[in-house]
Amino acid sequence: MSDRANPSPLVLDDGVVWPEDAVEVGRVVDAWGVKGGIKVMPFSSDPQALFCTKKWFLRPAEAAVGAVVRPGAATKPASAVASAAQAARLNAPRFLQVKSAREQSDIVVATCEGLDDRNAAEALKGARVFVSRSAFPTPDDGEFYWIDLIGLDVSNPQGEALGRVVDLIDTGPNSVLRLEGEADADGKPVERLIPFVSAYILSVSLADKRIVADWGLDY
Repeated sequence: MSDRANPSPLVLDDGVVWPEDAVEVGRVVDAWGVKGGIKVMPFSSDPQALFCTKKWFLRPAEAAVGAVVRPGAATKPASAVASAAQAARLNAPRFLQVKSAREQSDIVVATCEGLDDRNAAEALKGARVFVSRSAFPTPDDGEFYWIDLIGLDVSNPQGEALGRVVDLIDTGPNSVLRLEGEADADGKPVERLIPFVSAYILSVSLADKRIVADWGLDY
């Protein structure tokens, strides 16, 4: 079987393998203190995904998924080579072993191995934080992680297809499913917004990848 069918796992500089089920859960927003601590803004109001594991994985803010920075082959002065190597290190996916993490207001503050001063922490500003989906704690009955709802097909009790979940919107009191249905006359997918509350959501089956909602095509 070809390598394309079975892509090689991404092995980071320290030998750690990037998890195939990595989920983006937050972003480094700043350094914290003077001893290498970092501030992370979680994407969820409940940041448990950041506390469920001591293994965090980072990608630079603008890097596309799967992109790996490779230094150029041109000969450069020693100082330029060192700078290029440092830039490649900062712009490559990396692993962080978390030593401590806790909530502080609406952010998470953490200390990690290898981050020993404020300069090292500030160099990570903007980095995207991922954790393995398999590390997530098991949700309570009737609770679901957003990542598990993305891609589910939604229909109503009459069997009419309402669309596929492409995003969730956090409104504060509750979340709202954003669906994209079949294209309209103008060729644009029909968008529907359904509150993710028991009044409208009748059932969710992750195994069947389906949600049944009390919602009409003309709503």
